[in-house]
Amino acid sequence: MYKYVISGAAAVAVIAGAFLLYPQCKEKKMTDLKQTDPELNALWDNFINKDVLPHGKLDVKTRYLTVLAAHIATQSVNEYKLILAQALENGVSAVEAKEVVYQAVPYAGMAKVYGFIGTTNEVLAAKGLSLPLAGQSTTTPDNRLDKGIAVQSGIFGKDHIETMRQNAPQELKHIQDYLSANCFGDYYTRTGLDIPTRELLTFTVLVSMGGAEPQAKAHAQANLKVGNDKQKLLDTVTQILPYIGYPRSLNAINIINEASKD
Repeated sequence: MYKYVISGAAAVAVIAGAFLLYPQCKEKKMTDLKQTDPELNALWDNFINKDVLPHGKLDVKTRYLTVLAAHIATQSVNEYKLILAQALENGVSAVEAKEVVYQAVPYAGMAKVYGFIGTTNEVLAAKGLSLPLAGQSTTTPDNRLDKGIAVQSGIFGKDHIETMRQNAPQELKHIQDYLSANCFGDYYTRTGLDIPTRELLTFTVLVSMGGAEPQAKAHAQANLKVGNDKQKLLDTVTQILPYIGYPRSLNAINIINEASKD
């Protein structure tokens, strides 16, 4: 336990407030809260170090992946850059980091995610990594629909997916095809992250954005089905709470509680 807390504390310089800019950033430097807002700095540092980081059983890598996803959903690009740089030094691979961004596309939308693609590439390039990274796609235009349906069925249940697709109104059947072929066929079938991790990131993005409670509940249930138990979901909300705030975190907890009853 002591080792885990130290590991978390080592990441605090970035996760707990991002007081210093990543060396390669060209943007105007952020204010050092230690100098300008020492009381806020002390409150935040105490909250992160003594309350949040030691709580729960999320491993360091998973914590970083979910915090990165939360920053994408909340559109916090400057802090995302700082956290990504630290994540890469603490066990997160370049492929895993890039897949967090890709996984956010069908849920947050490309308009919100696009800037994070460029930011991720900047950080990777600054670390001397060659782009593009190795491809992770496993589908083709010809099989993405079938493979997407297979992934959906594995997560939500074959009967549920078949019923949902069959009952869709004629004018909305194309949306069901988009969900199967694009959301699941294009993204969930990629290598780099396994299905349980992708589901955890999807839940993180949905609750961090807010306003997508029905979808968040469906994916809370999906998390439970793929092996992310209630405690892991609660631990995830705990770790992202400082960045998404209490209202969305409390909504997420309610969603988890409802999903675990069904």
